[in-house]
Amino acid sequence: MRYVIDNGQLRVEADSLGGELQSVKKDGGEYLWQADPAYWTGKAPNLFPYIARLTEGKYVLDGQTYSMSIHGFAHNMEMKAEEADGNRLVFRLDADEETRACYPFEFTYRIIYELDGTVLHITYQVENRGTKEMYFGVGGHPGFCLPLGQGAEPKEKENAFEDYYLEFGEEADGSGENAAAGSAQGMADAPDCPVRIGFTPSCFLNGEDVPYPLEDGNKIRLRHDLFDNDAIVLKGVPKCVTLRAQGSGRRVKVSYPDMTYLGIWHAVKKPAPYVCIEPWSSLPSRQDVVEDLAAQPGLIHLQGGGCYRNAWEIAFE
Repeated sequence: MRYVIDNGQLRVEADSLGGELQSVKKDGGEYLWQADPAYWTGKAPNLFPYIARLTEGKYVLDGQTYSMSIHGFAHNMEMKAEEADGNRLVFRLDADEETRACYPFEFTYRIIYELDGTVLHITYQVENRGTKEMYFGVGGHPGFCLPLGQGAEPKEKENAFEDYYLEFGEEADGSGENAAAGSAQGMADAPDCPVRIGFTPSCFLNGEDVPYPLEDGNKIRLRHDLFDNDAIVLKGVPKCVTLRAQGSGRRVKVSYPDMTYLGIWHAVKKPAPYVCIEPWSSLPSRQDVVEDLAAQPGLIHLQGGGCYRNAWEIAFE
C-alpha cells in the first residue's frame, strides 16, 4: 500500500512493501529514480539485516547454516504503517516464522521518515526483543534520476549525466565566512585520501583495498564507465555528499553521520540515467568464505532488550 507525506515543500511517497520510497517531488519535479526496467527496477531499497551478498547466499550461526538473499529480506517484506500523517511516516516489521527461518532473532525493525522543510530525515531503528545478542547491518540504497527534478518548475536547461558530480563535505559557495568554515569542518574528519573497498568480479570482499583520490580534493565526476566493475564502495570520506551539476540550482545532499561506508552505483555497463548514493553500516562477505555472523567484522552487535538507531538525511535543494 502506498502512503504520502507532504509538508508543502516536499511530497514523499513510500510503499509498505519494504518501506521503500517511491517518489520524492519538489516544485512538481521528480528527484527519485522511477525504476525503468531497462536499467534497474528498484528505487530506494532499505537494507536489513545484511548488506550486499553472502558467499553462496549462506552464513553460519551457532553451528547452523542459514540462507539469505542479497541485501537481507526487509526490502521484500510487507511492513505495517504505524504512523502516517502530514510530516511523519513509520513502517514496522516484526520477526515472524518466515524471518526466523533465515534469521533466528526476535526483533522489531522500523523505518522512520520525517519531513523538515526540504529535508527528508530517515531513521533505522532496531529493537532486540530476545535475550541473545543480535548481529546485523543497516543501509540505504536510494537512486536519484538524472537530470534532477524532472518536470519541475521553473524549467532548467537539462544537464547530461556527465555534467553531474559528487562533492564531499559541507558546501562552501563563497557566500560568507560561515560557508567556508562549514566546508573545513566537513572535511576535517576525513583522511587525505579515501579508500576504495576491494571487491572481486562477483562482488565479494577480496581484501585489496586501495586509495581512491578525489578530483580537486573532494569530487567524483560522473561518467557511465565508472560502474563497469559494479559499485564503488568507499570508507574514509566525509559524512555528507552533494549530487549537483555546474550551473544548475537543483541538487541533493545526503548526510550519513553514523554510517561507515558509502556506495555509489548504477547498472553495470549501461548508460543508466541515475545514480545511487548508498550509506552502509557494514560490508558483504569475503570471497569464498561462508561467514560466521557472530564473528564477521563490522556488523552491529545488539544485546538482548537493546535498541539501535541510525539516522541519516537527504536534502533536496
